[in-house]
Amino acid sequence: MADLSYNMKHSSRRLCLLLVCCLSVIGMSMGATPPKPISVPFSKNYMPTWSPDHIKYFNGGKEIQLHLDNWTGAGFHSKESYLFGYFHMHIKLVAGDSAGTVTAFFLSSNNNEHDEVDFEFLGNRTGQPYILQTNVFTGGSGNREQRINLWFDPTKAYHTYSVLWNDFHITFFVDEIPIRIFKNNQKLGVKFPFNQPMKLYSSLWNGEDWATRGGLEKTDWSKAPFVASYKGFHIDACAASVNAKFCATQGKRWWDQEKYRDLDAAQYRRLMWVRRKFTIYNYCTDKVRFPKMPIECKADKDA
Repeated sequence: MADLSYNMKHSSRRLCLLLVCCLSVIGMSMGATPPKPISVPFSKNYMPTWSPDHIKYFNGGKEIQLHLDNWTGAGFHSKESYLFGYFHMHIKLVAGDSAGTVTAFFLSSNNNEHDEVDFEFLGNRTGQPYILQTNVFTGGSGNREQRINLWFDPTKAYHTYSVLWNDFHITFFVDEIPIRIFKNNQKLGVKFPFNQPMKLYSSLWNGEDWATRGGLEKTDWSKAPFVASYKGFHIDACAASVNAKFCATQGKRWWDQEKYRDLDAAQYRRLMWVRRKFTIYNYCTDKVRFPKMPIECKADKDA
């Protein structure tokens, strides 16, 4: 009996050590995942931008809906401006026939040569996939559109859309899967957002002139109101004045640390999976618009 107890004790110890080892390997292979955000009400970090009567509040303000009808849509923005950080939102997109509608979630500075980082969800006719368009503006110049088909129905449940922005790169994530990276290529002469604080915005609006099949599919107002739902209003970023050149905590926050300065091998494999299976447009390969490939495309492994 004593021998059996000894063997069981040491077998359990070996099993525990094996599990710890395996978990360490798994953690390393999954890359540096940002910390989980906490749940806070909308009013803590955000306020309406326009049409506050088209914003509905639920669960003590921890969940909201934006409504779009043939009169107006609605939008909101962060109370603070930020210089680097992790920006996320849980969104459930307009269900059913959403053709012509645009649900936007983006960072933007407020000046003529503004910086901007965009998620734009382009609605579609019933049964057709949603298109997610991303774009990056630096120094007032954009034209860096990429489009993917989402690999799930974004109207059935909440999914997480997030941006990690530090001095090394801007990476777009969908449910923690990287779908795009825009690196700091200032050494190549490509402008990068690093000294203009940005607010976080979201809106639901009518973009029927261009959003669905280039404007061929118009909004069916008999289906109104169109509703997009939101939750997850925590912002993990460095608040800065609009005139700040550098964040006071630059280099000291988790997103500045070495493991967040690039994607790891596993994350790059996921990124390549998205590009290979779901990309439907990439400005880097559009030779009509750009006979000479934009210089950042090869550096970002976008081509």
